[in-house]
Amino acid sequence: MDTTALIAACMAVVLGAGLQRVAGMGVGMVAAPVLTVFLGASVGVLVSNVAAIVTALLILRALRDGVDWRRVVTILPLMLVGSVLGALTVREADPAWLDVIVGGSVLLALGASAILRRRVRIQGRSVAVATGLAAGFMNTTSGVAAPAWTAYALATRWDHRSFAATMQPLLVVMNAMSVATKLGFGAIPSGFAPAWWVWPVLLAAVLAGVSVGNFLALRISTRAASRTALAVATAGAVTALARGLLTL
Repeated sequence: MDTTALIAACMAVVLGAGLQRVAGMGVGMVAAPVLTVFLGASVGVLVSNVAAIVTALLILRALRDGVDWRRVVTILPLMLVGSVLGALTVREADPAWLDVIVGGSVLLALGASAILRRRVRIQGRSVAVATGLAAGFMNTTSGVAAPAWTAYALATRWDHRSFAATMQPLLVVMNAMSVATKLGFGAIPSGFAPAWWVWPVLLAAVLAGVSVGNFLALRISTRAASRTALAVATAGAVTALARGLLTL
């Protein structure tokens, strides 16, 4: 990775980490597309997964009192199943078609949830099951899982403060599962990884992004943060869809 590429990657990680502190998610949608350009699809998403793990751990320390642990325990096993299915799909399927299907489906889900949230409140275990499977699958295949969570939050009218806090342990486990399953199922080219010195530089970018996010989170209303989360999720879905269409 040359200097220009590293600077671009760091800027994306700083922005993504800052958004994640404010909106509950952001690293996957902001950093993953940039990292895939410079490192390739498989390795770029892998590095994005690692950055998301570190970011979520740092944010979890600050927001741990707001975590809905009951939802975490319910959804985690489902994410594992979705992650395994995603790793198997990455190994066998055309990545471009995966992006098109994932991006298009999520945009439809976000649109439907935004339209129906004032008229219908969706509840029940089946919704959590579908969301957990979709999130695990999407995070492993494209590094963009938060749109599924945002659609779920809109449909169930989940309070944003609780949503942002609960997302962090889910993101830690989800990204760890994505890394483990992709390595375990051979979805990452053997021996292909960034130079060792890239990791501490990206770690510094994560720390900077979370610090900026901490500053902004104290000055942004819950409603504005919720709208930010929706905007980030929509951008992530559009990015995945556009990336797929352009590479077909």
